[in-house]
Amino acid sequence: MYPILLVLLSALLFGASTPACKALLQELDPVQLAGWLYLGAAIGAAPGMLRRGQRQRVKRLDRKNKLRLLGAVSFGGVLGPIALLLGLRLASAASVSLWLNLELVATALLGYFFFRDHLGRFGWLGVVGVLIAGIILSLGGGASGVAAGLLVALACLFWGLDNHLTALIDGITPLQSTFYKGMVAGSFNLGLAFLLGASWPAPELALGGIMVGILAYGVSIALYITAAQQLGATRAQLVFASAPFFGAGLSAAVLGEPLGMAHLVAGVILVISLILLFQDQHEHEHTHEAMAHEHTHRHDDGHHTHEHPGMAPGQRHSHAHDHEPTTHRHPHWPDLHHRHAHGESEES
Repeated sequence: MYPILLVLLSALLFGASTPACKALLQELDPVQLAGWLYLGAAIGAAPGMLRRGQRQRVKRLDRKNKLRLLGAVSFGGVLGPIALLLGLRLASAASVSLWLNLELVATALLGYFFFRDHLGRFGWLGVVGVLIAGIILSLGGGASGVAAGLLVALACLFWGLDNHLTALIDGITPLQSTFYKGMVAGSFNLGLAFLLGASWPAPELALGGIMVGILAYGVSIALYITAAQQLGATRAQLVFASAPFFGAGLSAAVLGEPLGMAHLVAGVILVISLILLFQDQHEHEHTHEAMAHEHTHRHDDGHHTHEHPGMAPGQRHSHAHDHEPTTHRHPHWPDLHHRHAHGESEES
């Protein structure tokens, strides 16, 4: 239940960014706004980075995890937000919020075909249900232009890749991943915007972009990564599919954009789809090879048996730790310890 609540809070914060960004795009260039948003994400993560003395840990990542981090920065921090904001400038905030359900479809299909993220019968029913909910919402919102829809779909594809890459990074914490993504992508996007001729904005506009970034991209991303490492990217993304509903609701409340029966029907379908999704665990005997990595964990999950004097078994924390080889059988999701295709008995 804990990771599900984390994803829901992440979705609320990200959903709120759509109407907020729509207002900021009245004055800011999309590429420049993407830069302020991700610099805000880095600023939001910076205090924790400095407090915990984690600045140098990324240097200790192995080559595979460095490539994952680079891919997450490129797809999720640079290409995804630029495509989304270009689409948002062409369409209403409510319509763009609804189209963001396509991120779920992209994440599920990429996961199944490329990232060894198992989906069973209930899981696919959940995917189809969320897609139907998104279609109903999109039809209810009316047409907003083919160009805007294609841009948002492209952003969702980029974020689908980002979702899987960040869920697989096991050498740094979600806080670190958020900081590096925000700093690199934010600086790159701002530099690109000024290179393309954007002018320096009024201080309140830059501050507005940074504040949205701190909450909707910084805090939200850190919460999402934490949950995705426990649920797997596809399942975390299915819960995160509630973000468009939050975005559409806030667009109606703040910007006066209409909501109707389509939103109620789609909401019911989404809830049913999420229930189906979480029936989709699978169980078989599998072997964990010896490994060393770092991620958030607790000591009552059957995989983390090292001891911390004075720490409760259910207390969540993060540090580098080793795993001894073990073979067992239990229901599981495709988290960091169970990344294998259906039918495999060996962990990779």
